[in-house]
Amino acid sequence: MRPRRREPVLALCLLLLAATMLTACTKDKDHRTLRVLASPELADVEPLLKDLEDDTGVELKLDYKATADLSGPLGSYDLAWPASDRSYLLRLQERGERAARPESTAIMRSPVVVGLTRAVADRLRRGVPGGRLSWADIADAAADGTLRFGMADPRRSDTGRAALVGVATAAAGTGGALRTQDVSCDRLRGFRSGQTLTGASSRELIDGYVRRQSAADALIAHESELLTLNASGKIGQPLEIVHPEDGMVLSDFPLMLLDAGEHKAYRKAVDWLRRDDVQKKLMERTWRRPVGPDVPRPAKLRAEIGNALSYPDQPAVVQRLMENYGAPGNGRAAAGDHVVFLLDFSTSMRGRRMADLRAAFADLSGADPTATGKFARFYRGERLTVVRFAGRVLQERTVTVRGDRDLKSLNSFVGEGQFGDDTAVWSALGRGYDIAADAVAEHPGRPLSLVLMTDGENNAGLSYREFTRRHAKLGGAARAVPTFPVHFGEADADALRRAADATGGRMVDANSSSLSQAFKEIRGCR
Repeated sequence: MRPRRREPVLALCLLLLAATMLTACTKDKDHRTLRVLASPELADVEPLLKDLEDDTGVELKLDYKATADLSGPLGSYDLAWPASDRSYLLRLQERGERAARPESTAIMRSPVVVGLTRAVADRLRRGVPGGRLSWADIADAAADGTLRFGMADPRRSDTGRAALVGVATAAAGTGGALRTQDVSCDRLRGFRSGQTLTGASSRELIDGYVRRQSAADALIAHESELLTLNASGKIGQPLEIVHPEDGMVLSDFPLMLLDAGEHKAYRKAVDWLRRDDVQKKLMERTWRRPVGPDVPRPAKLRAEIGNALSYPDQPAVVQRLMENYGAPGNGRAAAGDHVVFLLDFSTSMRGRRMADLRAAFADLSGADPTATGKFARFYRGERLTVVRFAGRVLQERTVTVRGDRDLKSLNSFVGEGQFGDDTAVWSALGRGYDIAADAVAEHPGRPLSLVLMTDGENNAGLSYREFTRRHAKLGGAARAVPTFPVHFGEADADALRRAADATGGRMVDANSSSLSQAFKEIRGCR
């Protein structure tokens, strides 16, 4: 028997081996590993990244860090994947690096919304015509102590910053992007008083809420995170998702190219992530809305986003907003500000003028149903002192707002006061600074301001020069307390403006609007 020829078989094996080695070498050559600085929220995307690697040869290694503006060294990263690139671009603008803007592609979208417990949502809707809740309604409930909420720290979290921008934009009521003059600390005080939970990221915030569900009635976060939380089975009852009527900030989770040398791999990753089939998988896994219009959405993602609020286009606006809001509370809300109102009760205030003053205090106590009124009202924890004066100081009363009883007491004090002859403007302001000196000594870190309202010129008590001499002798902390005069009636505008300038405050003219509007505008803010 002739032996079989093995040469063809051997040759075929060698060819197959060579092809396999060539394929492996080609695969290794095309394979790219990219380091990505990613928002902690994006941990839910990681299970899909193996499919990305298998299909494209691009491996994304996500490094999760809570950072609102991608601050810190970025040289070790090829890509960034935040919830939003807006704060980062503002930071580049501030540093004059507009040309350094990286390529950025939106991957999925989610609005910043409010998740409410069912009981609180039902109660709030009963008090709102049509039942469509707004940020103003949330701020109003936070101010009167009937709503406690959790929100990520806006100094460190994209989500927290977007939430704060949304609230402040709604409070400004301009319908456009926030400007520096729109950012006023008084509009956020009541809202902030209701914050009882926070976290460096929204993921940390939600984990904290799962552990302490009794600590808050609401969470402010991305719609996707709240839907994921509801589906997790980790909380006693699902939160009701509310899309505020006055608008929301929308995050688009962009993938950003930091290393231009990795452009080819970046485009592969972006094109894969934006494929309709992948967008569907992302939506099903993360509850974020797809960027493509052709991907069918489940019922829970069909709610209209409505008014997408614009993000500020100036770094100074965002910086001022965060400074005004300050460090958010975690646990009990921080103590509120102390405002001392010095109110003219001379006989010229009888009649219509006093009615306007009392109406202004009623509005600040919650009677004003407008969005502006809800944002500017007195809030739980705020300390309020009212000093009535005429030719001398008549009476004074101090309350710390804990509920309606305290506000009724204050309104009664303003509403039932007796009048006196003459107008001792500077004696009244001197008494205000006596109160301020005691207050700053007792609570050194508590914000304090004076509001002086008069409709006439000084004709009794201290002269302006005598007041300034007394003021100059105060300790540094008391001397730094600002005065905000409200010009009304026939008051001496120049003298009031001098007092404001001397103490670091500013004057508001109630004659050009109303006492109610003037008090809402001023509320002790610089």
